[in-house]
Amino acid sequence: MALIETHGLRKDFVVRRKVGRLRRERHVTAAVHDVDLAIEAGEMVGYIGPNGAGKSTTLKMLTGVLSPSAGEVRVCGLRPVAQRTRLALRIGVVFGQRSQLWWDLPLAESFQLLRHVYRVPAADHAARLRRCRRLLELDEFLDTPVRQLSLGQRMRGEITAALLHAPRILFLDEPTIGLDVVSKQSVRAFLAELGEAGDTTLMLTTHDLADIERLCRRLVVIDHGRVVHDGTLGELHARYESRRRVVAELDVPWDGAAAPSGTSIEAVEADAHRVTFALRGATAGELIAGLAATGALRDVSVLEPDIEDVVARLYAAPAPSHS
Repeated sequence: MALIETHGLRKDFVVRRKVGRLRRERHVTAAVHDVDLAIEAGEMVGYIGPNGAGKSTTLKMLTGVLSPSAGEVRVCGLRPVAQRTRLALRIGVVFGQRSQLWWDLPLAESFQLLRHVYRVPAADHAARLRRCRRLLELDEFLDTPVRQLSLGQRMRGEITAALLHAPRILFLDEPTIGLDVVSKQSVRAFLAELGEAGDTTLMLTTHDLADIERLCRRLVVIDHGRVVHDGTLGELHARYESRRRVVAELDVPWDGAAAPSGTSIEAVEADAHRVTFALRGATAGELIAGLAATGALRDVSVLEPDIEDVVARLYAAPAPSHS
């Protein structure tokens, strides 16, 4: 059995809309519609979509906060709502807009209280806390009240708090939102090391696609409540024919005469001495060799496909039918 498994998962919300001056009609809106997922132990999964796509609703059903309207869901072999107390001991949750820390207490005291909440043996708690202190650089603000922490410091504290009871799954909802560059790098590096260890399954929702590129081997995209892609980032690029680009700086103005032969390479932008080529099938080496043979090549750089561009194209596709 997969660690997270859903079949036909659905969540409906009732919306009452005004009709005329006095009447309101009842409408049912499907926030999540027939979502099937199977996530194995140790996977790092990015779960993304535009605003209102159903990401947070899905996470709330997986963690037992919301009851599904239809379908089946099992997390760690448990039913999230009916067995929420048992599930809480097996999962960690970090929601960017909610805190599990005590605002008026120093961070270290919050960690000690959580040890008793989750009934973690003192030795195990101390060992896990040492690791987080080292990797997330917590020592300089452990004795600071939570309300006085910066956003980046608090987020590092939230991640630590979610891991001290050794959860099998860590759910992360926008863990780097609002963080500065240094704090983002720190959080990403820690999560990458955590995922690579293979002991904790990560499920991450974010609008910062750099998080996905850095952390997630698998990408699930949801739009209008339905899964529209489930696979690797490379498969998503292949689906939308994203292509690597080569930017060449030339000693002479570009006139197209020296274009390498073959239909798999085309110049997509040209500005005097600077030309950008798109590759499909051909390698960057073949293109560079062809340009070098002309004797006009001054400098060259290779650009990988832009994840933001391909995801934007996916979001722009027609909405799936809810028949």
